[in-house]
Amino acid sequence: MDKELDWTLEFQKDREKAMGRLLERYGPMMAYVVGGILSDPHEAEECLAKIRAKLWEKAASFDGARAGLATWLTALCRNAAYDRLRTLERQARHSGELSPDAPDPAPGPEEELLRRERAQALEKALGTLSQADRRLFYRKYYYLQSTARMAAELGTTERAMEGKLYRIRKKLQKQLGGDVL
Repeated sequence: MDKELDWTLEFQKDREKAMGRLLERYGPMMAYVVGGILSDPHEAEECLAKIRAKLWEKAASFDGARAGLATWLTALCRNAAYDRLRTLERQARHSGELSPDAPDPAPGPEEELLRRERAQALEKALGTLSQADRRLFYRKYYYLQSTARMAAELGTTERAMEGKLYRIRKKLQKQLGGDVL
């Protein structure tokens, strides 16, 4: 928390220096999060450039009492990467690269309520997992990392990672009363 407070104060005094320190320390993590969602390196770099611009504009809105700096940056990167991914999918759909029979991406109020209820149930079920299993789940299904990437980074085989993810899904499925994940 102290480092976040220091960064906020430094940002108020000297924006360029504070941004340089922030990008030096958290830049690799930001690239890692974005790269897990956007597989095209050009798109990932464009997304990171937009994130850096957004950081420059909105850094003063960081509230260290609500979340840590790394958490805030991770959420910022994840949301920006998903926004870019949705934009790319929309462009592909309009250019005819995706099936015109694809469902409308805008859910109605009933679907939104069901989605929120399912998300709350999943969050509760995730709380029953070990911290290591929860991290794997988030890496695979929240940050959309490939099984190969996870296995390589954790020093295991893809097959072993697939087995571990399968057991995690089965455990969650049992917690959720058989709902399919």
